[in-house]
Amino acid sequence: MTEETERDRRWTLALGVDDETASFSEKDQRMSVALSALYGDGDGDTKKGKGGLGSSAPRVAQWLGDIREFFPASVVQIIQKDAFERKGLRQMLLEPEFLATVEADVNLVADLVSLRGVMPEKTKETARVVITKVVDELMKRLERKTAEAIRGALDKSRRTNRPRFADIDWPRTIRANLRHYQAEHKTIIPEQLIGFMRQQRRIADLDEVVLCVDQSGSMASSVVYASIFAAVMASLPVVSTKLVCFDTAILDLTDELADPVEVLFGVQLGGGTDINRAIAYCADRIERPSKTHLVLISDMYEGGDAKDLVSRVAQLVATGVNVIVLLALTDTGRPSYDPALSGRIAELGVPVFACTPDQFPDLMATALRREDIHSWAATNDIKLIRTDEPDRV
Repeated sequence: MTEETERDRRWTLALGVDDETASFSEKDQRMSVALSALYGDGDGDTKKGKGGLGSSAPRVAQWLGDIREFFPASVVQIIQKDAFERKGLRQMLLEPEFLATVEADVNLVADLVSLRGVMPEKTKETARVVITKVVDELMKRLERKTAEAIRGALDKSRRTNRPRFADIDWPRTIRANLRHYQAEHKTIIPEQLIGFMRQQRRIADLDEVVLCVDQSGSMASSVVYASIFAAVMASLPVVSTKLVCFDTAILDLTDELADPVEVLFGVQLGGGTDINRAIAYCADRIERPSKTHLVLISDMYEGGDAKDLVSRVAQLVATGVNVIVLLALTDTGRPSYDPALSGRIAELGVPVFACTPDQFPDLMATALRREDIHSWAATNDIKLIRTDEPDRV
């Protein structure tokens, strides 16, 4: 197939031009029907670029199977999102048969969490399986990096050559064993292990991290990632971690952190936003300001008392609390936020920005070492809210 022919084929699939489909292969015709079902003009003849998903769970499940066959997972997730928004398929998530066929990702977990209050018990069981699968995958992706970054920040000088497997510092171990690279096996033989020395630390000696997370609907993906990170940090003996979620009410999930899936089922996505009340709740529970790192994860669209919020954050900073504001904790790292209130918080010297989950472990390590977050952000090409230009991130 020539480059021009392939380009024409792709445009025909994208536009759904009906008089060209006769020359399509059987696979292309199925792909055209699948795309027309979502992006066509109606619920009629797919040969005229029209189609529909209807309300039948088996029919939608077959459609999901088709798009998974034709497209990679990242594209499937985009198409699913469009289907939920354009065709009202959110209701279909209440059917376990349909839910079992969906390509699971962070956005789907957020949808399931927001719907759990209206789910039948049978569907809740399937939803928990789907959420558990996504959480497990995220833990595998993020747990080791987070543990290594935080342990490295707090136990920098306490290392051992006989670490437990979970305490191995892999970057240092790899660097120390590069000379043992086995070309025929394309691997390194780690003759020398370097890791973190476990130590019993008194609670009074521990740094405390408080994740204060906005659970309004616009922050759904950030809530999922924040819950994962809170669970990981809570499992580390070198830091004390609290998780507080809020809308207009306060939900302290600290006691649930041993089970991140249970945490997510405790979240109440949606509703209004009262950041000031949430910060007041956290402030009342801070006993050692100089050892506390308060990470507010919110788009800063305040429904409460914004003036009092700014004053309260200023008081926390004055007492020595290390305050950080994340406008989003998402894969894109591109937030929608209130520039006015964000700028007022930034004027206090508080770093205000968005970051991705892959950047978060290094951010926390920098915070725990009490290093300059502004410099860290600049080094990582992260744009912060500036007091002279509060509408940019």
